Amino acid sequence: MHPPTAQTAPAAPLTEGEIRAALRDCYDPEAACNIVDLGLVYGIDVALDREAPGAGIVGVPARYRVAIRLTLTTPGCSAQAQIVAQIENRLAAFASVSKTEVELVWQPMWTPERISPEGRKRLATGASGRENGAEEGRGRRESFPTRKNNLVQLR
Repeated sequence: MHPPTAQTAPAAPLTEGEIRAALRDCYDPEAACNIVDLGLVYGIDVALDREAPGAGIVGVPARYRVAIRLTLTTPGCSAQAQIVAQIENRLAAFASVSKTEVELVWQPMWTPERISPEGRKRLATGASGRENGAEEGRGRRESFPTRKNNLVQLR
């Protein structure tokens, strides 16, 4: 056995894929679907934070700034603050994330075509994917969310 040394192996860099997977835990409260499968996430940037406490010190793990470009199903959506808070809280669970920034973008406008096939399945069955044993929705037609009086309805 060798005694431990002061140097540690560098941690693997944080990836866009890891952030996207974490964002699948964030839901539009007015739809039974996560924000990734709804197509609300337009972009994710992960950058090394050279100003984070301990940056550049041997043995201190790297920390990253995460920028999310996000849209909502409609401008003025009443769930905006709740969705942004979910994103910030979910990414705070990563010790390697020093800062999360969420930028709301409105171009291109969100349309139901942005919903992933998995999202369409969830919306068709009303299953959010949060519960165990969600039904598959066999024999049901695909649905997509629309808003009427600021409430999501399935068509």
